[in-house]
Amino acid sequence: MDYSLHARIRAGDPEAFRELFRAHAQLVFRHAVRVSGDWATAEDVVSLTFLEAWRLRAKLRDEGGTPRPWVMGIAVNVLRNTARAARRHSAALTRLPAKDTVPDFVEELVGRMADAEELAAAGRALARLRRGEREVFTLCVWSGLSYAEAAQALGVPVGTVRSRLSRTRTRLRRLAAEELATGRGGPYERMEPVGGSGQQQGGRTTAARSGEETDR
Repeated sequence: MDYSLHARIRAGDPEAFRELFRAHAQLVFRHAVRVSGDWATAEDVVSLTFLEAWRLRAKLRDEGGTPRPWVMGIAVNVLRNTARAARRHSAALTRLPAKDTVPDFVEELVGRMADAEELAAAGRALARLRRGEREVFTLCVWSGLSYAEAAQALGVPVGTVRSRLSRTRTRLRRLAAEELATGRGGPYERMEPVGGSGQQQGGRTTAARSGEETDR
């Protein structure tokens, strides 16, 4: 395996980092928009992920053959921090007095409304999962990482990814049925693997992430 790209990234080579961005920015964006349900948030996550990747470039290791799990591990952590910040912001807004003016939403992109509703419906079901289950599901099923890559991104054993994903599929089917029964259903039939997940074998690996948080 040629690890010259890894070495160039660690050395701070701007062109190598541009290669890293071109290869993985869309993957990070798709993952973030599905998890957050918001395009603007997903764009912020992409920017923050690669800013953090630049800051942590010296921690990129040659193991694994591809920097994809390392990048996605950083993206997962950025999404955790973004979600916490959003909750704090929402709580702060509830303490503000109500305004008399009504916001003008004429400039909203109408073509995205249906997709946004579907993402919100899927998000409601996912939000009812435990965080560890949700992260394994979104990485393996929605973003197409293998068991080994997801394990590296999350810093957990491959066996944990396998068992957690199996348990999550069962729970999500039940939760989806409940959402549909209450008339709030979404495109749960789309929650299928996009390819490549669960095909590799491997042992326990860890991801380089800042502010690493213990999984619940």
